[in-house]
Amino acid sequence: MRALAASLVAAAAFAGCGPVQQATGRHVGAPPIEVVATTGMIADAVENVGGDRVEVTALMGPGIDPHLYRASEGDVQLLGGADLVVFNGLHLEAKLGEVLARLEGRAVAVGERIPAARRIRAPGATYDPHVWFDVQLWGVVVEAVRDALVGVDPAGRDVYERGAERHLAELRELHRYVRAQVARVPAERRVLVTAHDAFGYFGRAYGFEVLGLQGISTVSEAGTADIRELADTIAERRIPALFVETSVSPRAIEALRAAVRSRGFEVAIGGALFSDAMGDDGTRQGTYVGMVRHNVDTLVAGLRGEGEQ
Repeated sequence: MRALAASLVAAAAFAGCGPVQQATGRHVGAPPIEVVATTGMIADAVENVGGDRVEVTALMGPGIDPHLYRASEGDVQLLGGADLVVFNGLHLEAKLGEVLARLEGRAVAVGERIPAARRIRAPGATYDPHVWFDVQLWGVVVEAVRDALVGVDPAGRDVYERGAERHLAELRELHRYVRAQVARVPAERRVLVTAHDAFGYFGRAYGFEVLGLQGISTVSEAGTADIRELADTIAERRIPALFVETSVSPRAIEALRAAVRSRGFEVAIGGALFSDAMGDDGTRQGTYVGMVRHNVDTLVAGLRGEGEQ
C-alpha cells in the first residue's frame, strides 16, 4: 500500500494538481470540473447536480462490489488527477481507505453528511453504509454533492443549486412511487431475503423486514449454519421469494433455496436486485431513479407471486 500511496502522490503531481488543498473555495480552473465518484449511484448524483459543468467518472461500474474493490494503478492515476473525488464513506469503500485518505481535502465522503441519528448501526462500532436505499435520505447525499461542487467551483453555484433542486424534486416523486408500489404487498409478505444485508435502509423506510445471509459487508461468506438457520425461518414462515443481487454471486441464494426445498417448502427466486452497483450505462437501471424503480417493481412482483420462479 505504501507503493500505491507513492504512486498517488506522483500521479497528482504529474497531473499538475500541485499541493493538495482544502476543497472549500479552491480554484480548479475552467469547466468541465473533473470528478471521480467511487460508485455509480454517487456518479449519477454528481451528473444530475453538475450537468454540463462537470465530467464524471465512476470508479466502480455495473456488477462491481465496493466492499471488495481494490484500486488499480490506473485508478490511482485517475484519482490523483481529479479536481474532486466523491465517495460514500461509512466504510463502504474499505479497501480504498488509505488511498482516499491521501487525497486530503479533494475527497469528500458524502454519505457521512447524514446525521448519525439517521444512520443504521451495524454490528460493532460502524454504521450501515447502504444509505441510497432510503430515497429521502439520499436527498441528503445529493445536497452534500451540491456543496462539494460549490466548494471546488464557486463560480458554478447557480448551476449546482438548480441541478440539485431539480434532482431533489425527482427524488420526492420517486419516494411517492416506492410507497405506492410497496402498499400492494400484504404486510405479512413484506420480508426481503437477499445475499447480504444491503437493504436495511429500504426496510426501515418502507416497512420491510430484511433478512440477509451475510452481514452488511460481503467480505466474509455465509456459512452452513447461516444457511440452515435462515432456511428454517423461510420454511416455517412460508416466505414466498428470495432475491439475488447483481453484484454478489448467486451461489449462496441458490444453496439457501435448496435448503428450504429440503424442508418441504418451495420458495421462488423473485428476481435480481441492484444492491451495491447500478445497471449498465445507457439503460434505465443505469440511473439511480431507474435502479430504484426496477428494484421495487421486481420486489413487489416477486412477493406477490408474479415474478421469476
